[in-house]
Amino acid sequence: MIIVPEREIGNLITPEASFEAVEAVFAAMARGDAYNFPVIREAIGYADALYGFKSGFDKAGLSLGLKSGGYWPGNAAKGLTNHQSTVFLFDPDTGQPKAIVGGNLLTALRTAAASAVSIKHLSRKNSKVLGMVGAGHQSAFQMRAAVMQRDFEKVIGWNFHPEMLSRLADTAAELGLPFEAVDLDQLGAEADVIITITSSFDPILKDTQIKAGTHLACMGTDTKGKQEVDAALLARATVFTDEIAQSITIGEAQHAVAKGLIGEGDITEIGAVINNTAPGRTSDAQITLFDGTGVGLQDLAVASAAVELAVKAGVAIEVDM
Repeated sequence: MIIVPEREIGNLITPEASFEAVEAVFAAMARGDAYNFPVIREAIGYADALYGFKSGFDKAGLSLGLKSGGYWPGNAAKGLTNHQSTVFLFDPDTGQPKAIVGGNLLTALRTAAASAVSIKHLSRKNSKVLGMVGAGHQSAFQMRAAVMQRDFEKVIGWNFHPEMLSRLADTAAELGLPFEAVDLDQLGAEADVIITITSSFDPILKDTQIKAGTHLACMGTDTKGKQEVDAALLARATVFTDEIAQSITIGEAQHAVAKGLIGEGDITEIGAVINNTAPGRTSDAQITLFDGTGVGLQDLAVASAAVELAVKAGVAIEVDM
């Protein structure tokens, strides 16, 4: 069995490699070549932590396994990342353990890759202003991945805690882009692409704030009850997702579905767009919304890529089981 420690991940897998892995697995899901198993995610009643498992099998990429981990809100005070996870891979031919892979950075990369895939396939090609809602740890990864898909000329951002906006400003400067802190009305009026990456349980963006032609990547809602945008916005937008089953139960679409504003049939898997079996954006005035719930197959795809790269680089640790 191979172990790829968390400390090695940053030197192994790039945003580009993460993008390729996630795009491929979304396509495999839409073809029926890969499927996720039901998600387990629970409050453990200790340290205010959420803990769970995401798992699945990709017959095309021969990735079988699970990601175990969750959210520990007190970790920041301990100098640790709040999100903690580990990926376990198994040999699909024998069921034997194949690899254990540090999942913290991989989770950030695969989440950013998912929104970037949506930007590539759904946003207007002439998009110039990137709007960021949320300035937590994941936001920098989101911005870096997004600017690889469109020629953005400016980044604007908003956060519940304005003092954290320096992360967005610093990341934009790193990318050679100007940054401006704005209110939500201005963000909705100016942004061509909006990424929401928060842990909110109440809608932040209102339907009336979003202009025609906008693409939204809603990446923070992955638990029952969470919500980042007004449910009415999903009724006005054309909605896409990574997996419909998760979208309507734990994703951003859960609220619009519960209110009867949209149904399961109104949501399209982005893999179908990638495979050219379903339309993506059909006009410049159309609002498109990607509900990025985060599927286990994303984790398995990037972890499998990391294992291959670790073996090639000679940094994989081999142990007997």
